[in-house]
Amino acid sequence: MSVSFCKSARAFNLINRSMPTGVLNAITDVAGLSVGHVTLRDGNRQTGVTAILPHQGNLFRQKVPAAAHVINGFGKSAGLMQVNELGCLETPIVLTNTLAVGTAFNALVRHAVAGNPDIGRGTGTVNPLVFECNDGFLNDIQAMCIREGDIDAAIANANNSTGVFEQGAVGVGTGMSCFGFKGGIGSASRVIELDGNSYQFGTLVLSNFGRPGDFILPDGRRVVPPKVRDVPEKGSVIIIMATDIPLDHRQLDRVAKRGGAGLARMGAYWGNGSGDIALAMTTGWTISHDEDRDIVPVMMLNENRIDRLFRAAAETTVEAVLNSMTFAPATTGFRGNWRPGLADWLHGSDT
Repeated sequence: MSVSFCKSARAFNLINRSMPTGVLNAITDVAGLSVGHVTLRDGNRQTGVTAILPHQGNLFRQKVPAAAHVINGFGKSAGLMQVNELGCLETPIVLTNTLAVGTAFNALVRHAVAGNPDIGRGTGTVNPLVFECNDGFLNDIQAMCIREGDIDAAIANANNSTGVFEQGAVGVGTGMSCFGFKGGIGSASRVIELDGNSYQFGTLVLSNFGRPGDFILPDGRRVVPPKVRDVPEKGSVIIIMATDIPLDHRQLDRVAKRGGAGLARMGAYWGNGSGDIALAMTTGWTISHDEDRDIVPVMMLNENRIDRLFRAAAETTVEAVLNSMTFAPATTGFRGNWRPGLADWLHGSDT
């Protein structure tokens, strides 16, 4: 199949009547946030790593408020329990395949200790945050080819990023599937006006979910992938949301839940074997690891304005999933397994 048709969902006129987007229409419209990939693509190997850095400083010392919401818990992520207990994250976020979670956990520990030698000795331990999806249809997942160096490289690539990053079959998205099509990494953003100032709300998804034949485009068309057999819904999706609007942990949890509204719009029902998880974070304020005050101020949004973020969460989730598919070409991988590209289907449907 040709890859020349791969482009954004907006290029196919799939998005209309949305809130205004940021300059990049990506999660990296949130200032200071960056994304880096490592892609392993070689025959039966179709996998990788994607790292998200909320800011360019020391995350262990300046933690970012966050909340995670488990839509359906068929997953093997690491670090969610402490994020929801303490309301913050303190390492880069790493997305990889299911059997590489332990490798990513160890790499994040070493990364944190390198910058904070007091971890586990003079202060507490660290909570690595790792998300996963199973790419075993296109990738020989038993090969366990992800190494700690790949996680290090993805973080380094994020540190060196200019804000623009690849989407589609790249990084952790290399071997993923969505509604019977090729899935992967996608992103979108919205601008929200508050008190006369412009704030950014961005979402990145790892799409690996959806039963073939259930996919509904924003214009109402139901899309059935060619030459793909009907199978139960047992994939996964990871939704990472970020904003520079100050929110507290409870508000972040409420925002994260709205990712499910976006998934439902496209025909997903979060099947028994699906691991569907959303995380929301804010760079609008940070939590100091070395805080010495007894009482600290907390910034948060007026609750009467939060509907704007709920809408942005649903909209960006939909567009990010669509981008993860339209940017991804048809792919042949492990054992000759094949996924068609949505862009090719859309191009054909237009002629």
